[in-house]
Amino acid sequence: MEIVDITARDGLLGPLLLARSAVDRSAALRGDAAWLEKAWADPATRVVVVDDGNALARRSGEEFSLVFSAPADAPAGERYLLGVDAGGVAYFAVSAPLPEPALDASHGRIVSPVAASAVPDGQVVAAGLRQVGSLLGDLDAGLLVYAVALEAWHSTHEFCPRCGSRTEVRSGGHVRVCPRDGGQHFPRVDPAVIMLVHDEQDRCLLARGPQWPEGRMSVLAGFVEPGESLEHAVAREVAEEVGVSVTGARYLGSQPWPFPRSLMMGFFARATSTELVLDQEEIVEARWFGRAELLAALESGEVRLPSGLSIARRLIETWYGEPLSGDW
Repeated sequence: MEIVDITARDGLLGPLLLARSAVDRSAALRGDAAWLEKAWADPATRVVVVDDGNALARRSGEEFSLVFSAPADAPAGERYLLGVDAGGVAYFAVSAPLPEPALDASHGRIVSPVAASAVPDGQVVAAGLRQVGSLLGDLDAGLLVYAVALEAWHSTHEFCPRCGSRTEVRSGGHVRVCPRDGGQHFPRVDPAVIMLVHDEQDRCLLARGPQWPEGRMSVLAGFVEPGESLEHAVAREVAEEVGVSVTGARYLGSQPWPFPRSLMMGFFARATSTELVLDQEEIVEARWFGRAELLAALESGEVRLPSGLSIARRLIETWYGEPLSGDW
């Protein structure tokens, strides 16, 4: 196995599966009411229905694909313009209850991705990003991430924070406007840092939160506070959660995590101290792992890692030097 030089300016090992996209978001068209009406009347336009983070998806071989409809067949609900592809096809999301083909409750929203073999070929299921995000193609993955993120924001921003009036959806679902005071409210993203900490012995630090069962471990993460740089957030979160000082925070990549609205920005950081002092409200277990030790823990089942859908998994595998087994 070739060991990755984590001081080199290399990118992450493996793709960021929720950072894919194959459409132009077409921001210039969002405020064009005539174009939006024309696109909605076009039978070639594709619509995906999203309901509390779930959409309909169909298994096709070893992959899943979103189930789209024409606008005329879409249910009533808030509409969000997702963009236009290279062939000129427009894509919308509609926030509404899912249609009622044979939805199997066993394929509802779950924490881990589902294996394609667990669903009969050709079957339509109600699925969330955690379940099938890694099995969607670039187009469908990007559309579902976008739709889920917009739906989550709209569901919690129906009323004006100034006067309490019900706001109205404008600009293809990308603005809510207060009819009373005219205030405009835009979709919110919460920046978060997620970091793999390594020490002078080239060990990595993994930890477990109190809400996780024993064996489930990951890298550290936390939200960026107001008036704070990303690098300062990395150092502060590590110090607060495990009492370790770090330096040399190095950015490696980012991806959206719309549960409900995070943007995860991945870093490596070098520890200048190694004694662990845990914030028990945030972290109940933390350990330093060498590569051989981590591999042995994974093979024995003692440790399980985040799924390949997450940037956490990419950070760990980049440090390790190759893909690893042992999903949550």
